[in-house]
Amino acid sequence: MKLTFLGTGTSCGVPVIGCQCEVCQSDDPHDKRSRCSVLVETDETRLLIDCGPDFRQQILPQPFRKIDAILITHAHYDHMGGMDDIRPYCQFGEINVYADAVACQGMLEMLPYCFAEHRYPGVPAIGLHEIKPHEPLTFGDLAVTPFVVMHGKLPILAYRIGDLAYITDMKTIDESEMDYLRDVKVLVVNALRFDKPHHSHQLVDDAVAFAKRVGTEHTFLIHSCHDIGLHAEVNKKLPAGIQLAYDGEVIDIG
Repeated sequence: MKLTFLGTGTSCGVPVIGCQCEVCQSDDPHDKRSRCSVLVETDETRLLIDCGPDFRQQILPQPFRKIDAILITHAHYDHMGGMDDIRPYCQFGEINVYADAVACQGMLEMLPYCFAEHRYPGVPAIGLHEIKPHEPLTFGDLAVTPFVVMHGKLPILAYRIGDLAYITDMKTIDESEMDYLRDVKVLVVNALRFDKPHHSHQLVDDAVAFAKRVGTEHTFLIHSCHDIGLHAEVNKKLPAGIQLAYDGEVIDIG
């Protein structure tokens, strides 16, 4: 199984429009962070987790092949604002999108023309499926279990796929959900910045403590804003086994 980080940035992306900080002005491509999204692939199956407003530019460098399912974490624009751009993939058939009840409603409100009784030609063909936490899903040779984390006061979905756990926009997690992280080997989790606490996002120290609690072998930090600092400098500060992910990074997961 292969994971490709399409985007690793927070809702504003990096660089932030109009910002003159050293991160936003950096020439290092590792400091360019589009909105969060990943591809999880085997030879047989291809899953997309979240489809934000940068999806078009993110997917262009990738091989053009069928997307078997799109898994949505939650109904915020930076995680599903690119859904209209999936239309080229509809030549492979209807695109099946899986989300909780809140995100499904958000999709209907954001893209009403895709679900109208009489749709005009060319709109994305979306099969929208409401899913519930802890109910397993199977796509080809990939088994997926959604579980719940808290984005401030909003329950959102995280996903366990084999030895991988993908979590974004988490502030806290209930102890009852920790069972879904048992024996995880690769953890992807959000880390907004080092300081200035946020009401609905973890900071780096929170993410590091969480990774140690999970006991995973490898942890990749995502959903980071420009305040986190330069990519190269951040990785020097992180413990062994934990690193800041970057757009375009590819990792192999057994």
